[in-house]
Amino acid sequence: MAAKKQEEVVSLIDTFKEFKETKNIDRATLVSVLEESFRNVLAKIFGSDENFDVIVNPDKGDFEIYRNRMVVANGDVADENKEISLEDAQKIEPDYEIGEEVSERVDFTKFGRRAILNLRQTLASKILELEHDSLYNKYKDRVGQVVAGEVYQMWKREVLIVDDENNELILPKSEQIPADQYHKGETVRAVILRVDNENNNPKIILSRTSPVFLERLLEAEVPEINDGLISIKKIARMPGERAKIAVESYDERIDPVGACVGVKGSRVHGIVRELCNENIDVINYTANTKLFIQRSLSPAKVSSITIDEENHKAEVFLKPEEVSLAIGRGGLNIKLASMLTGYTIDVFREVSESEADEDIYLDEFADEIDQWVIDSIKAIGLDTAKAVLNAPREMLVEKADLEEETVDHLLEVLRAEFEN
Repeated sequence: MAAKKQEEVVSLIDTFKEFKETKNIDRATLVSVLEESFRNVLAKIFGSDENFDVIVNPDKGDFEIYRNRMVVANGDVADENKEISLEDAQKIEPDYEIGEEVSERVDFTKFGRRAILNLRQTLASKILELEHDSLYNKYKDRVGQVVAGEVYQMWKREVLIVDDENNELILPKSEQIPADQYHKGETVRAVILRVDNENNNPKIILSRTSPVFLERLLEAEVPEINDGLISIKKIARMPGERAKIAVESYDERIDPVGACVGVKGSRVHGIVRELCNENIDVINYTANTKLFIQRSLSPAKVSSITIDEENHKAEVFLKPEEVSLAIGRGGLNIKLASMLTGYTIDVFREVSESEADEDIYLDEFADEIDQWVIDSIKAIGLDTAKAVLNAPREMLVEKADLEEETVDHLLEVLRAEFEN
């Protein structure tokens, strides 16, 4: 039975040795934890561990425990843990005398199964604590860096990824590109979004939708950015669909847009593939707000812009054939332009003076259009029929908070008036 218990204790040391190899725990920390675990158990058994020497060798997987007691006269033993009678001392070594110290090796297995289980639990707790500390220390200062890992498990709300040291990383559904498809064993790249450490239980959260991920990918592809010759000023993304990047050059000889795109798009091709064919527009940054908004609406050509700096709003006027380009499919282009510039952008078609003179106030349509609809349209600053007809349909739906059918009916009534 004793031999079996000893094997159990030795196996604990082996477990710790394996842990050291996989988690890169330094030897000094490993020895310290092992000693502390044994001392915790000894203190529970004897009331104190002060007079014990604990020697562990994790490399060999063995350990030794010695108890040191002072020899006292027979019958004068006040503390059996720290003192030993002359008679008992001489049973160990015949030439012991009063006042000498006896160092006796302790057989840990004699303390019983409870002590061994206690030791196992203490070790398991320390192992878990070290594992958490190791994971947290590895990643706490790496937020914003790109990491590659292997897909280990897929769930509805997240994907579990393991790094090269088998640490667990989490990619939530909300941080996945909609078109992403994952297969167990494949390698996935993502940016470290944050490191949570609630109750010493670290969680490494990854993201593939963060603008920082696109920024890091671009830095890896464009040497001029790493060299400090080009700066990424702003990024706006609709993950998996489209992105706009504003860049600036600190060397007048370098075209920042051309450098980032590369010859025939060579530098962005790999990034586009990584981001599930996300289209990437690169524009020149400028501190001139009007010009920046104009560039952000590319490929549309803007005729004129009115800026409300206090409320961060911009009214953009374009020729009729340019309006759809400015808005983009599903309103994507104008949304990204707003995200990039920080301005709410309203797009309007240009109208001639003769067309403006023939305009009609919305209130005159009260017999055909519900008054609450008219009020909703007027609330966004459109008072006349031509103003509504020149505004993009998507803007009417979104800003006036109307159903698409309601907006279509409104436009139909207004068009019919001018056709007549």
